[in-house]
Amino acid sequence: MRVAASRFAARETVEQVEEGFAFAPKFDTAGLISVIVMEAGGGDVLMLGQMNAQALELTLSTGEMHYWSRSRQALWRKGQTSGLVQRLVELRVDDDQDALIASVTVAGSGASCHVGYHSCFYRALVLDPSHGEGERPMRLRFTEDAKIFDPVAVYGDLPNPTQL
Repeated sequence: MRVAASRFAARETVEQVEEGFAFAPKFDTAGLISVIVMEAGGGDVLMLGQMNAQALELTLSTGEMHYWSRSRQALWRKGQTSGLVQRLVELRVDDDQDALIASVTVAGSGASCHVGYHSCFYRALVLDPSHGEGERPMRLRFTEDAKIFDPVAVYGDLPNPTQL
């Protein structure tokens, strides 16, 4: 998929970037910008993704979320395989324009996680101050009761954890 010349503004001054009206995103040295993806209306954080300039341009031109997969080194449209397409409702940029928050609606079951849960953040770290450093491995607790869909039925075999 080819993208037209960038519509992003050049980053010229601190005032322009932090107080101006021009969208001048700052991509890191790998050419990526982080995007926190939240559910429109509910506010649940669904995932954290990375975008390169092409993914950001495609997202803005199509209204569907596109990302850069660091593990696969490839551009991808969310929902391309699963049907769980994320439609962009609002895009916010932080003060120095090096991070984004996307408010989205999700087609289908409303799940955004390839593991089958509503959110990719379906576990929380158990914070237990009574245990000293090194005494016990850190543990996680589940914050979602059940998967929304069966990932093997949607994607086939899941990748080896060392490949993630």
